[in-house]
Amino acid sequence: QVQLVESGGGLVQAGGSLRLSCAASGSTFNRYAVGWFRQAPGKEREFVAAISWSASIYYADSVKGRFTISRDNAKNTVYLQANSLKPEDTAVYYCAAKFYTYYRTNFSDQRQYDYWGQGTQVTASS
Repeated sequence: QVQLVESGGGLVQAGGSLRLSCAASGSTFNRYAVGWFRQAPGKEREFVAAISWSASIYYADSVKGRFTISRDNAKNTVYLQANSLKPEDTAVYYCAAKFYTYYRTNFSDQRQYDYWGQGTQVTASS
């Protein structure tokens, strides 16, 4: 069982930056992939970024070049550095964790993830 807690959300002006954190409980964090997803009002939840157990990294096209995902296994934490924020980035951001599997995984598919955090609000005002 893994518990995830997001933090770091807030209100920024367009062009600003935030660093989101996803802190996980448990001693086997390095065997989990972690993904960030977001959900804007009235929209479906969508993939943002993911980092696998082997530190492979994936981004949605909409955030490439602006967002950076990283992990610190010693701190059981995954970060999402969000730069050059746009009003369309406004959403509740969720982190999710998936335990290691030998099989090929589509990390952008939210159905692959086993555990979810409660979310943190990010608002970029124009």
